[in-house]
Amino acid sequence: MPIAIKMPALSPTMEEGTLAKWLVKVGDKVESGDIMAEIETDKATMEFEAVDEGTIAAIEVEEGTENVKVGDVIAVLAEEGEDVEEAAKSGGSSSDSTSGKGDTTSENSAKADGVSDEPAKAQPRASADPQASPEPSAKPETSAGPAPKADGERIIASPLARRIAEQKGVDLAAVEGSGPNGRIVKADVEGAEPGKASATKTATPEAEAEVPEHTPAPTASAAKVPDFGIPYEAEKLNNVRKTIARRLTEAKQTIPHIYLTVDVRLDPLLKLRSELNAALEAQGVKLSVNDLLIKALAKALIAVPKCNVSFAGEELRKFSRADVSVAVAAPSGLITPIIVDAGNKAISSISTEMKELAGKARDGKLQPHEYQGGTASLSNLGMFGIKQFDAVINPPQGMILAVGAGEKRPYVVDGALDVATVMSATGSFDHRAIDGADGAELMKVFKELVEAPLGLVA
Repeated sequence: MPIAIKMPALSPTMEEGTLAKWLVKVGDKVESGDIMAEIETDKATMEFEAVDEGTIAAIEVEEGTENVKVGDVIAVLAEEGEDVEEAAKSGGSSSDSTSGKGDTTSENSAKADGVSDEPAKAQPRASADPQASPEPSAKPETSAGPAPKADGERIIASPLARRIAEQKGVDLAAVEGSGPNGRIVKADVEGAEPGKASATKTATPEAEAEVPEHTPAPTASAAKVPDFGIPYEAEKLNNVRKTIARRLTEAKQTIPHIYLTVDVRLDPLLKLRSELNAALEAQGVKLSVNDLLIKALAKALIAVPKCNVSFAGEELRKFSRADVSVAVAAPSGLITPIIVDAGNKAISSISTEMKELAGKARDGKLQPHEYQGGTASLSNLGMFGIKQFDAVINPPQGMILAVGAGEKRPYVVDGALDVATVMSATGSFDHRAIDGADGAELMKVFKELVEAPLGLVA
């Protein structure tokens, strides 16, 4: 039976992608684990692996094609013993196989962690262009999206099944799904009697509260932006840069930012770092100032749990550990790999892990679980000589700490004016979730930990 290979959902928020490159051609035999294509998502360029064995009978979407919807057929695979030409003619219609949105009735799936409600059997591997920051949870679908059943449960159906239901006027709430975990698939809808169409239903208020929705901001097209006759070269945005532009615009439009700045004396921290590096030299570990700041932010978040939160519509999510996302400049744009449970890790472990993650970020090899999530972020531009800046919150997180350069300044030390190495740090807080007084408490604790850094190794 021919198998339709469909555009997979390679990240929790992916709705469409660019089929960047085919690594197979018609007539090629593939086995489970073979890399078939490179797909550019809103987060990264991922390698798409085969699960089933067979022969490529048809390529339905040419490489370089943009805006390919999740669930669209991109190729047809003829199984062992099948006639390749006949399989190509069928277009894979005899098999309702999909890799998208966690909807699957065969094993052709390549999903990021947490997309599907069943274990994915082919894991995507990042190859380039990691995305700037972890994306907030996927928006509830409002056109052909999940509709409430009579008992209040959400309907789980494949995109193809939803399209057919909309065309036939079938009420999905009245259809029993035969797919995994009761998922409604193509065959279920084709055999259903037409009824009230459910295409206009929206997600329940409970679902909307569970995952806050962000309305994409309109963007200006090149045709609408005058060039004023100035010579320029137009560089097309990749999906990662488009996502950065969209998310940062959303963050500034939908999140009420409040900014709090403190000046921090760095001399005690620099002394401790020097002593620790001397002790760790035999192990090949060399701590950076940023490693200690990651630890300080994590411990401050644990000490002030009211700032280790996320605004989620009708609820406030209070996190029990501090996962710190750290901004790293990658060739395709900014990305924030995560130090998980940074408050309870040794600084040497943070340093080793951060070096590994930063290297993978620059090489475009981060896996989704290494940059999606986090409870707060840290961005350090001190190496560029930036004295102070206000960072944009990385939704759905509740705060981000922006760190400037350490520089010699007049500073009062032990009641007397002296010259000290001073750094300005600015916290950006989501005022929907974090009050100004709580943000101020976090900045106070962070300052105390840096100025008396033995608490970082206690």
